Amino acid sequence: MKITLNHLTKIFPNRKKKAPDVIAVNDMSIEIPSGKLVGLLGPSGCGKSTTLFMLSGLEQPSKGTILFDNQDVTTLAAERRGIGLVFQNYALYPHMTVEQNISFPLVNMRMPKAEAKARALDVAKLVQIEDLMARKPSELSGGQQQRVAIARALAKMPNVLLLDEPLSNLDARLRLQTREEIKRIQRETGITTVFVTHDQEEAMSICDIMVVMKLGVVQQIGEPQNIYDNPANLFVARFLGTPPINVFNGVIRDGKLYIGDEEIMDVSDIELEDKVEEVVAEENTETPVAEEVVTEEAPVETVEEPENKERKVFVGIRPEGFIYDENGVFTLDVTRIEVMGRDRSIVSTHPDTVSETLRTIIDSDVKLPEGATQLRFSLKPNKVHIFDAETEERIK
Repeated sequence: MKITLNHLTKIFPNRKKKAPDVIAVNDMSIEIPSGKLVGLLGPSGCGKSTTLFMLSGLEQPSKGTILFDNQDVTTLAAERRGIGLVFQNYALYPHMTVEQNISFPLVNMRMPKAEAKARALDVAKLVQIEDLMARKPSELSGGQQQRVAIARALAKMPNVLLLDEPLSNLDARLRLQTREEIKRIQRETGITTVFVTHDQEEAMSICDIMVVMKLGVVQQIGEPQNIYDNPANLFVARFLGTPPINVFNGVIRDGKLYIGDEEIMDVSDIELEDKVEEVVAEENTETPVAEEVVTEEAPVETVEEPENKERKVFVGIRPEGFIYDENGVFTLDVTRIEVMGRDRSIVSTHPDTVSETLRTIIDSDVKLPEGATQLRFSLKPNKVHIFDAETEERIK
């Protein structure tokens, strides 16, 4: 089922007197293709869970519309939307067995008991918990409880599956296993799935499409790898990637990109806007003829700046974008070197950085001079991103 959001907005009144209302989701317009797994990604408070709750019918939009295929469901009750919803805390009934938890929504739909039991077993097999049907939630691990919650959502055979931070309560190993299971289940069922998370690694690993959000506003939509390789702005570039992207103050001068005094790369393809200033011509100091009355304003001339124009920018370099090179174009002051098996992480500093920590990732078999306090690097052009210093929008 295709989902279309048109100018979706959610405003919460502020409880404090005279304080402005909170815009949780701001004019969101996206289309979610049928049968895809789409991740809503962003930091806490960006509006991703609010968007999910509007999709489910648990929250009503302040403005805009929600379409499931061509049906407007904006004001439709949650139980009539054909959705399955999995909460962050699983919301299982502790006094019921696994089988009873899964079949509970079917019983509420007045499905015959035998049919409900058969359906519960089918979805239990799908999520691989068919051997746990007689247990109660307290007898299950966190990962098993999550599978029960997913099975219960799938039992109703929904058109849309909504998952709200479903892995946040699991440890690292279980998170990895369960996200792989979610991807498998989604592919086998073909259900359009919307997955909310603040974990960018999680989103990139399982989603077909990512929607990156900040303060209720969509920043970028696309395939995970494409967003990583081509971030729309500095926020997206910083939010995606582990370790995070290294960011420096830079300047474009005479078609070259500089960080500090070092010329990093040729950027002559970036056009710098001509800054034109209005200069008022000097007034005529001669005494005017008595009969003449001067009523015209002084002429305005335009003077172009010299060719050596500059543009301040932010330069983002991915940790994997550095190549150790004695004759490289960029110098970093080394703080320490951490060995991480197949890779080495060089922790460093630079006078023009705006990042808290600079990390360079290189292969562990690359030989580095012992005790070096400075290292020079060449850079991979496709791992260097340039952002306007004022708007923070990507320009290259």
